[in-house]
Amino acid sequence: MQAVNVLCIKWGKKYGPEYVNKLHSMVRRHLHRPFRFVCLTDDAQGIDPAIEVKPIPAVGFDEFDQRKPWTFGHGWLKLTSFANPLYDLQGRTLFLDLDIVIVDSLDPFFEQPGAFTVIKEWDKSDGTGNTSCYIYTIGAHADALEHLKNDYPASIADVRNEQEFITGYLARQGKLDYWPDEWCRSFKRHCLRRGLMGWFAPPTIPKGARIIAFHGKPNPPDAIAGVSGKWYRRVLPTQWVADHWR
Repeated sequence: MQAVNVLCIKWGKKYGPEYVNKLHSMVRRHLHRPFRFVCLTDDAQGIDPAIEVKPIPAVGFDEFDQRKPWTFGHGWLKLTSFANPLYDLQGRTLFLDLDIVIVDSLDPFFEQPGAFTVIKEWDKSDGTGNTSCYIYTIGAHADALEHLKNDYPASIADVRNEQEFITGYLARQGKLDYWPDEWCRSFKRHCLRRGLMGWFAPPTIPKGARIIAFHGKPNPPDAIAGVSGKWYRRVLPTQWVADHWR
C-alpha cells in the first residue's frame, strides 16, 4: 500500500507541544496504512521525538519568510504547506489542524478523489472551505503562493483569512471539492445540545463523524473540564473528548 503523509503546523504560543503529541497519537490509532507524520514548527521543544519535525519552510515571499506580524494570524502560515519542494515530502497529504479530535477512521479521507478536498464551511453559503482538514498532493498548488506573492497586497484584499484565500483561488480553477458533510463536524455547532438542554446534558458525537473541529472556544481541554470560554454558552464536562484526545 502506498505510503501517505499527515501534516500539521505549530507556530507561536497558542498551542503547546501536547497538541502535536496528541494529534500524532490519534492519527496512529485511526490511520491503518503506512504514513509519515510531519510537524512544521518554529519551536520543537516538548514535541515527542517519534514525530518528524521540520522548520516552517521559506516560500520565496518576504512577508512570510521574514514572519511579518500579519502572517501569524488567521491561519496564514498554513499556506506554507503548499511550498514546492516541501523538504522531501511527496504524494498525497492530509493536513490536520492541531485543535481537532479524531473519533473514527481516517482511511476514507485518502480514498476520496480530487485535487483539493476540504471541509465545507458550516456557517457560510459562498463555498468557502474550512481548512481544519484538507487533502492535496505535495507541490500541486504552489501557484497559489506565486499568486499571493506576485499580486500582494491585492491578492488578499478581498479575503479575511487563509482559508478564504486558498479555497477561493482553487475554486476558480475548478479544483475544489468537499468532504461528506457528516465526516467533519464542529464541536460548537454539531455536538452541543440545543437550547436549555445544553445546561443539563453533555455534548454528543454526531452520527458519522470522524473529526470534530474545535475552532474558537472551547478547546479540547476546556471541553473535558466543562469550561465554555463564553459567558453565553454552557459546556458540561465531556468524557468522550478525554477518551479520544490522548
